[in-house]
Amino acid sequence: MTGLANDLANDLVQRSDAGFVATLTLNRPDKGNALSEAMLAALSERIAEVDGDDHVRVVVLAANGKIFCGGHDLAEMRSHEERGYFEDLFARCTRMMLAIRRSRKPFIARVHGAAVAAGCQLVATCDLAYAADAARFGVNGINLGLFCSTPSVAVSRTILPKQALDLLFTGRLVDAKRAAELGLINAAVPAGELDAAIADAARLIAEKPPEAIALGKDTFYAQGELDIAEAYALTGERMAENMGFPATRALIDGFIAGRRK
Repeated sequence: MTGLANDLANDLVQRSDAGFVATLTLNRPDKGNALSEAMLAALSERIAEVDGDDHVRVVVLAANGKIFCGGHDLAEMRSHEERGYFEDLFARCTRMMLAIRRSRKPFIARVHGAAVAAGCQLVATCDLAYAADAARFGVNGINLGLFCSTPSVAVSRTILPKQALDLLFTGRLVDAKRAAELGLINAAVPAGELDAAIADAARLIAEKPPEAIALGKDTFYAQGELDIAEAYALTGERMAENMGFPATRALIDGFIAGRRK
């Protein structure tokens, strides 16, 4: 990405680093951080950027303004009529979501306001998510006659099917406490405690060997798509691989030596 395009990415998705943690902040607050074509491109660029940065061990996904993400930019979508445009748009969104899932780095969503439709999909796609207790969640496209089919992929892999279908069929919004009960987010906390909760989780992850975290993330999602015998076969292979990591050997040796004292 060069010149004007790079400037646009920097503006729409801001990046700040603190230690081993990179924070990507959606910055289209006047439009509810809607996933316009430009926002999708900027976010995709930033995801690739942090994934390729060996110094980064954890990525926090945040947003400016009152809304975390209101989903796709409906005004931009309605300026088009051709089916091919929509197929391409949703394919680009899918690639961005998969980039988070396939990243070597754990992603933590920091949700302070509403996360609906593709915004809720974004939260479900992140590996962990923490929310202020005033946040709201939903896959409510059906309220406008548009079933949230692509968001349902991530949501149905995060919460139980009947709970996912309730949200998808009714278009209802749930508060952060209920989202935590459903398993959509890890915890709902007072707004003033949100950054501390995320910082604590990020710190604990960043302290671990990054190669083991990367292998573990990939293995976790891969085994979930297999039957139980195949899942055990894969995870056994991955644990054997993990035992060969120098950092793992050093930590185990230190643990054994400490226990013998």
